[in-house]
Formats: sequence, structure tokens, C-alpha cells
Amino acid sequence: MVLGIQAAVSHPTWSGSYAIDDYGRPMLLPGMSGVVANVRVGDAVFPWAADHLEPGVSAGCDDRGRHQALQFLACLGNTVRVVGGPAAGAVGTVVGKHAFVLVDFPQAALDVLAPGDPLLVRAHGQGLRLSEFPEIAIRSLSPALLRALPLQRTDEGRLRIDVALEIPAQLMGAGLGMSSEWANCDVMFTHRDTVERFGAEGLRLGDVVVMHDQDHRFGRGYRKGMCAIGVVAHGGYGGLPGHGTGVVTIMSGRREQFEPVLVERANVRDYLDLPE
Repeated sequence: MVLGIQAAVSHPTWSGSYAIDDYGRPMLLPGMSGVVANVRVGDAVFPWAADHLEPGVSAGCDDRGRHQALQFLACLGNTVRVVGGPAAGAVGTVVGKHAFVLVDFPQAALDVLAPGDPLLVRAHGQGLRLSEFPEIAIRSLSPALLRALPLQRTDEGRLRIDVALEIPAQLMGAGLGMSSEWANCDVMFTHRDTVERFGAEGLRLGDVVVMHDQDHRFGRGYRKGMCAIGVVAHGGYGGLPGHGTGVVTIMSGRREQFEPVLVERANVRDYLDLPE
């Protein structure tokens, strides 16, 4: 079933105060909400002076109930159309979930989109199952992205999937305990030496990653022998303790059900052939 959900380009807000980073320093950095016209899915995660950087368009609803429906029902790979304003008719794609649903649009549309511009999200994918792997839980994954991913069934009956990075359980932070269909889970890349130690310097927004010893089937939490597959949604070092790079869950199951393979590039920009 495909549902049409009304949304709008969000507007940044500010509490009038500053946050304290992981070093104990006060910080004021841009990050969530609005239109980020110069950072898109496929770009590097870490070069930005930003906290929880949401690339492209951050879409939401002023009404809390409608916003919750949008957050729950929107899936990566869903189509989004601008239905008013200078960019009317432009078509984008859901590429992440955080405090808002994150949408990539062609650059020409990003250059003219503004907070408040109305959007129509074609939500499709929650409840999806893999007939050959019924024990693997699918979350926030559209049929369009599922078809685009280079998945294979191995001779041993595992699901082979290309990933850009393997993430150990001790790095998982904010988002644990939350619904696996909602927003994302942060990876605690708050220090440059942590990023370097785990080989994440080249991580990109939109990269497919594997999170080890994570059970994201019915919420998000630690469980030995499980794993979760996700897509990097927001970037920056994430200076707040317990926070960092955000990853949206798309699959979870027993580790033995998966065969994640490290490759040089595994990014939804390429899989969905998103326009420039």
C-alpha cells in the first residue's frame, strides 16, 4: 500500500542557549532542520562544522500526530514531490530519518526550496518482508531501494550485502531503546581519534553499514550474535556525549543470517541513481 502524506520543509529553531560538547566546551553549531543546499547524500560525513547535520531537505509536520505518522511510515527510497512554491513539481527521494525525514532533491530544486514549502511523501515499505529470509526484520526500507541494493543469497543460505563500514556495539549511542522504525541510532564518532581508529575517515552520508551485536528487530538494543544493517543519515562529529553520526535501520537479524562484505563504496546515491 502506498500512502500520500503531507509534509513541509521545516524551519531551524534555536533555544537561546548553547550545548556542552564531549570535551566540556560550550558550542553553538548548525545542524538539524531547514534546507542544506551544499551537503547531499554521497558527501563525506566529517568535514563539516555542524552537529547532527541533516543533508538536503528536512521534512516534517507542525502537528505532532501527523509528524509521528510521517516518521513511522516514510521509508528510504520513497518519492517526494514539491506541491507548492518556486520548486513545485520537483521530485526528490527519502534518504534518511532523524528528527525529520531527510529528502534529497536535485540541486536546482535545493537552490530555491524554502522553509514552509509543501511536500507530498509517497510512503511505502513498512511491513515489508523477505520471503527467502522471513526471520530478518525489514524496517524503513522501500521496495525501490530493496530492488536497487546488490543483495545475493549465498550457497550457505545467507544474505550477502555490501557495506562501507563495520561498527562495533560499543560505539552505539543515542537512539538505543527507541523504535527501530523511528529516526536513527547514533554512532559515537565524537572524537577524531575514534574515527581514525575504526577506519571511518572516508564514511559518507548514504553509506550502507553493518552494526554488530545490535538487535533492531523490535526496538534498538544490544544483543550478542545479532546485527543490524543501516544507512548513514546525518553527519558531523556530533560533539554531544553519547551522540554522533546517525544510522537508519533497514534490516536486523541473527549475525549468521548475513554475509556483510566490505567494499570501497556502498552508497544509496549510486544504488538509486539520484540526479545531480
